[in-house]
Amino acid sequence: MKDFQSDLSSVVSLNIGGKKFCTTVGTLTQREPDSMLAAMFSGRHTLSLDPHEGYVFVDRDGKHFRHILNWLRDAVVPTLEESQYTELLREAEYYQLLGLIDGIHAVLNKKKEDEELHTELTRTDIIKCIQSERVRFRGINLSGIDLSKLDLSFVDFSYACLKNVFFSRANLQCAKFRDVDAEGSIFHNATLRECEFTGANLRGALLAGAYLQSANLQDACLVDCSFCGADLRSAHLQNADLTNANLEGAILEGANLKGAKLNNANLKGANLQRAYLRHVNLRDTHLEGAKLDGANLLGAIR
Repeated sequence: MKDFQSDLSSVVSLNIGGKKFCTTVGTLTQREPDSMLAAMFSGRHTLSLDPHEGYVFVDRDGKHFRHILNWLRDAVVPTLEESQYTELLREAEYYQLLGLIDGIHAVLNKKKEDEELHTELTRTDIIKCIQSERVRFRGINLSGIDLSKLDLSFVDFSYACLKNVFFSRANLQCAKFRDVDAEGSIFHNATLRECEFTGANLRGALLAGAYLQSANLQDACLVDCSFCGADLRSAHLQNADLTNANLEGAILEGANLKGAKLNNANLKGANLQRAYLRHVNLRDTHLEGAKLDGANLLGAIR
């Protein structure tokens, strides 16, 4: 056990999910004083150290932690591939690094503005279109466009290219996304009740806090997606690929996960009451604190 004092030059050794880093108390506490890291090393808490090597262990993927440290040192958002920004954003949210979260959003918004120059329609065009009935954008390239906070209920986006589209807080109830390519798109807090995502590619998409009651996600690619706190009650997830997906705290009550791939999926604290998990392989799934009352687990591999 060690109590870190206020000496900003004190060296700290960190083990982040098996990757090891060295930095100082000052780096961890000065730039983002309201963050989780600043709280940990403020001197107010006693931390457990590895008895052999003296590292403070944090149970997170260390893949992007060097970017976290560089942000705390220099306040520079790294240049990354589109899908990696979603991963870094997830880590920034975990560590409560509000400045980095804003910086990532600024970079993504700039990219979207640049990409809109190459899309077939702009946000203004979309707004004009949705004033009419039975709107369809089937097969259209809308990559990078900002459609946040719009009422897009019942719109048909089937077969469209929706890479990195910003749907945050949009109303997409009963919208159709059949076979879309929506890799890296952001649906944060969007309303997606009864939407159809059959066969859609949502790899790396952010759906934290989204409302997906009775949504159809059969055969969808949901690899690396974030569904933290999402409402997936009665959702259809048959044969969906949820490898490495983060569903911590999600509501999956009554959801059908028949044939779903859950390799390394995070379902900690999720509500899986009355969910259909028959013959699903749960061996590498993280289920700590999950509610499984009434779930159909017949033949499930655990």
